[in-house]
Amino acid sequence: MTDDARFEDAREAALNLGALDADDLQIISGLAQDSVFPMTEMAWRPGARRFALLLNRFRWEEGAARTPPERVQALLVVDGVLHVASHGIDRADPDLILSLLSVTFEPSEDGAGHVLLTLAGDGAIRLDVEALDVTLKDVTRPYLAPSGKTPHHPD
Repeated sequence: MTDDARFEDAREAALNLGALDADDLQIISGLAQDSVFPMTEMAWRPGARRFALLLNRFRWEEGAARTPPERVQALLVVDGVLHVASHGIDRADPDLILSLLSVTFEPSEDGAGHVLLTLAGDGAIRLDVEALDVTLKDVTRPYLAPSGKTPHHPD
């Protein structure tokens, strides 16, 4: 029997990052790449103007060669959300597992714009925002990646 990894055993502490510009968002996007989440762990609260995902995030900050590979649950939160739209996602399927490829920002006027969550399989979620305000925060201890493998993207 193997034990789960612990933050205390890792070189890095739990992540708690914020992005208020596109450069900051690139860092969050890289750390959230290859996160997986069930459809049921996605929530938009229109009254609070908040969209959140509970991700099973691969710990890229530990390095791609880390053995054994680890994941951690993390919250990806976007504030100031005015509207949410999706493409290529069957929102009626509660068992659907989605894989996050990237998080980008498309600016428009006066600091507003669109946060685009690009998903594997040609899916996407577009969030119309008042301004860029994104956070990524680890909320559990790391655990061994169930697949035992590091995500790989062919060149």
